[in-house]
Amino acid sequence: MTAQRYLSAAAVTVIAALILSAASTLAHHATTAFYDSSKKVEALGKVTKFVFMNPHAYLYIDAPNASGTIVTWQIELGAPISLKRTGWTPETLQVGTELKVVGAPSRAEGTYGMCCARITRPDGSPVVPGGRVTEERQEEKK
Repeated sequence: MTAQRYLSAAAVTVIAALILSAASTLAHHATTAFYDSSKKVEALGKVTKFVFMNPHAYLYIDAPNASGTIVTWQIELGAPISLKRTGWTPETLQVGTELKVVGAPSRAEGTYGMCCARITRPDGSPVVPGGRVTEERQEEKK
């Protein structure tokens, strides 16, 4: 094999790796396939579990659904490092803490999932003192 063939093979390998890397990065941050950003749902309930782990943290709360039955909501949050930058820690949300969560519902029928959520105390105050109380914009997650 000539040097030119080695260089060509190396170039093709590098380009393929870059394309695959970019594709997986974009796919990882897209939420529209799983959550409906054109709708908003609200849950007012108590924390049952807070998973502060990569690649995304998850919050689970028990709250009544439209018919009054208590269901468990799974709320997908950002990366723990991003949450830490805004003052959150693994101890921020203890089991039993009452929260109000408003976000984009899961597209999967019959499930109680949510993402891109605004999470506050029931009175609308921030979870972390001095913390922001804003909803993530769906466009920013693409």
